[in-house]
Amino acid sequence: MMYHFSLFLQQYYRFFSFFNYISVRAIAALLSALFLAILIGNRFLRFSEKYFRSKTREYAPSHHKKKDNTPTMGGLFILIVFFINGLFWHNWLVPEVLLVTLSLLFFGMIGFVDDWKKIRNGKGISSATKFLLQLLSAGLIVSLWIFIQEPSLNLFIPLFKNCNPYIGWLLIPWGIFIIVGTSNAVNLTDGLDGLATGPLILNFYTFAIISYCAGHKLFSVYLHMPYVATSELVVLAASLIGGLLGFLWYNMYPAQIFMGDVGSLALGAALGSIALFTRQEFLLVVSGGIFVLETLSVIVQVLSYRFLGRKFFRMAPIHHHFELMGWNEVKITVRFWIISLVLCLLTLLMLKVR
Repeated sequence: MMYHFSLFLQQYYRFFSFFNYISVRAIAALLSALFLAILIGNRFLRFSEKYFRSKTREYAPSHHKKKDNTPTMGGLFILIVFFINGLFWHNWLVPEVLLVTLSLLFFGMIGFVDDWKKIRNGKGISSATKFLLQLLSAGLIVSLWIFIQEPSLNLFIPLFKNCNPYIGWLLIPWGIFIIVGTSNAVNLTDGLDGLATGPLILNFYTFAIISYCAGHKLFSVYLHMPYVATSELVVLAASLIGGLLGFLWYNMYPAQIFMGDVGSLALGAALGSIALFTRQEFLLVVSGGIFVLETLSVIVQVLSYRFLGRKFFRMAPIHHHFELMGWNEVKITVRFWIISLVLCLLTLLMLKVR
């Protein structure tokens, strides 16, 4: 509650007006989340080694068996850091901040139950049940967003100034698709040590910049973006970046802990929500190209096997295909990070090109 407390104190001490600046709180939120993550990381790791030991995924190369009993649910660690950090730096009176937090909470709960059942019984909740819970959660978030904020019912297409097709109330299923699709895409990507974490950091950084531009009247007009009051999402994204950087300290190869569904589903939903609330969801297809690629590889593999009777890739998602080609895990991860960085830079470039 540092932000709200500083609003009160600035009446008496001008120093506290310093915390009104988005940039100040964003940097402070990132650094404090990183510090908090490193501070409690070893304690959480010891706790996870006792209660959250995992088995490797069923559809993974055989050499992944050596990762058996590595702790999972590292996403819970990220969420704990985020919620503690948010008490200091977030403006909880902004609806978008509350809605993105709800997406983290709802999808995190779905992932937590799935991870816990896998640990206890060796099998998580069924795909149909998980998907239904995701649809309901995303449906509630999108409905609340439309009811509270009354956003434009148009889509905003990158690269074109006046290409804003009206979709009316189809915005509800469209928003659900964005949130659920991003959540599952990040979940599919989380298959190697640090593989999902790097692109998530880059994407949250990219959409922090987009959120700031969309929430600034001059910048939004100059960049031909719809003006939406999303600048507070910069601080939220910074908190998540700090938590992810702290998690990466333990998640780098060889990983001491895995993210688990509690992290990948929640963080993917949060990223999709931010893209939707800034009305730049099409840019997420570019910046999140690694997530898109991983998802498409699974779709192609399933369709190829079903209709042609053979596999298109040696194994899907595609990072396992490269593993079976002989690439080592670190090479795949770092190369995917590099691709993600290039895609995020292209995304920011697309903001200017209209």
